[in-house]
Order: sequence, then structure tokens, then C-alpha cells
Amino acid sequence: MKLQPDKSNVQTLTAHGPGWVAINHERVEQSVVLGSRGERFVWNCASFDELGPEHFAQLAEIGAETVIFGSGTRIRFPQPAWLRPLIAQRTGLETMDTAAACRTYNILAGEGRHVLAALLVERANAGE
Repeated sequence: MKLQPDKSNVQTLTAHGPGWVAINHERVEQSVVLGSRGERFVWNCASFDELGPEHFAQLAEIGAETVIFGSGTRIRFPQPAWLRPLIAQRTGLETMDTAAACRTYNILAGEGRHVLAALLVERANAGE
């Protein structure tokens, strides 16, 4: 039996490191939102301390099934009040460090689910 690899046209996170992620092998050094239906835009926050309710409201507007929040090099949870727009839309949110978020996004996107990865990419020398 010959096995064929699954082929997908969704954009994927192909690598990550301190202060960067790679989307389809393109290095990105700023926080970014990436979606399985082609969504991609800069997420205007350079550190966890800069996050606020407007960042999560922006995610809710897209209407994805699930949002994977990559909170940087360690897991940090957003304030519950910030999640109200996502809850109102019945959009699931999973919080994990950015490396785990990259892996999880790839799995869910590869399954054909409408998923967003909201990745906090902090400068490599940023103190956490």
C-alpha cells in the first residue's frame, strides 16, 4: 500500500523561535492573527501587557469556530471580561504558549476547521 501525504491549501505555521514565527516559511517578527480561511493581519500588541478587550473583540468579528491564543513564551490568561464578544458568538478560545498554539493551529486547520491563531510574538529580549 502506498501512502500519500495529506495536502492542504491552508496557510500553516512552519517554524517559530524567540521573537518570531514563520507562516508558510515567511518569517514574521510581530504579533499576528492567522486564519484557516486565509485571514492574516498584524495584531497590534507587542507584549501581553498591551492586550485589552479590543484585541479579543477584533477576533470575535471574524466568526471563527475556535481561537487559539498564543500568549508568548509562557501561558498567561486574558481577563475574562475581555472574552465577552467571543462568548456572545459562541466562539471557543484556547490559551497556550505561542509554540503550542502554532502546533495546535496546524492540526485544527489541517482538519478543515475554521480556526484562528492569535499569536503574541514578543521581542526575544522582552522580560516576562
